[in-house]
Amino acid sequence: MVRQSDFPEEGELVVCTVQNVKNFGAFVSLDEYGGKEGFIHIRDVATGWVKYIRDYVREGQKVVCKVLGVDSSKGHIDLSLKSVNEHQKREKIQQWKNENKADKLIEIVAERLGISKDESYEQFGYDLIDKFGTLFGAFEIVASNPGALEEEELKGEWTETFVDVAKENVTPSFVQIDGYMEMTCFQPDGVDRIKDALIAGIVSSKEQVKIQYIGAPKYRVVVAAADYKTAEEEMKLVTGNIIANLQACGGKATFHREAK
Repeated sequence: MVRQSDFPEEGELVVCTVQNVKNFGAFVSLDEYGGKEGFIHIRDVATGWVKYIRDYVREGQKVVCKVLGVDSSKGHIDLSLKSVNEHQKREKIQQWKNENKADKLIEIVAERLGISKDESYEQFGYDLIDKFGTLFGAFEIVASNPGALEEEELKGEWTETFVDVAKENVTPSFVQIDGYMEMTCFQPDGVDRIKDALIAGIVSSKEQVKIQYIGAPKYRVVVAAADYKTAEEEMKLVTGNIIANLQACGGKATFHREAK
């Protein structure tokens, strides 16, 4: 797994393995934090009265918990099982599985490059996480769009190998479309007004939207979604909001599907 900070943050969801179940609660190890020990008090195992704790947790079980509190000086991590709903559990487990897969894929990249996995993280792994949000997200996006690394200004001898491993091992779970905005605003604070309009467009969407500055007055808009119909609808929504917001403050914006 990608190396994490020493301790989780309060409110974070974490994947745990149940190690020891007692009548008063369960001791678990945090899979993403080097096996650090956490504790689920019986009152935080399930909603309502828990008569037999083993009806809810057992040794060796994988569970998703919410972090209630952390005392790093004492090494105490208090957790809640009942505060995580089924949807959150499924999403977190899938994310955890994806990042485990990405960690194995980065090891393949490292082997082909003749370097250690730790070196691969230092050279480009952490930069990928910074640019794409997660390591698996980087593999997934690159598998769909091999030019994504160059678009994010990530360069080096490793890029070709990374693209090969991504295409060989990852099936993208989304589609990606793009288009181009031309935006001008001649007000004294025109740059800020353009920036505000772009942000308004991004926050209006429930899908993954990325905007890249190409060179005045051009911006590239990228939308990723589960299917093309959804992506097209979101592109229309996002660009429509950008245009409306900029026009409302004295600017002008147009949208094109191909770069001019």
